[in-house]
Formats: sequence, structure tokens, C-alpha cells
Amino acid sequence: MDKNRIEGAAKEAKGSVKEAIGKLTGNEATEAEGKADKVEGKAQGAVGKAKDTVRDAVKK
Repeated sequence: MDKNRIEGAAKEAKGSVKEAIGKLTGNEATEAEGKADKVEGKAQGAVGKAKDTVRDAVKK
């Protein structure tokens, strides 16, 4: 598993927590940061998945 997938999942989880805290406290900036972190994490995870797919195809 590519490290980007792991880091992406961690960033996505962090973003979810940040977004929830922003909603609970009514802090729109924190909520927006959380949403941005989630999107960034998903993108990083997708890059990792693509790398894994290429690596697996090359091995065959």
C-alpha cells in the first residue's frame, strides 16, 4: 500500500474532526478548513491508489 493512501486517510479523518468541531462551535473558518483537509486527503488517497494500480500492473 502506497504511503499516500495512508497519509490521505489520516488527513481525511483529521478534516472530519476539524469540520465537526467547527460545526459544534459555530466557527465557520474551522469548519471550512476541515472540509478542505477532507478534500485534500481524498485526493492524496486517490494518488496513492493510482500508484498502487500502476505498481501492480508493472509486476504482472
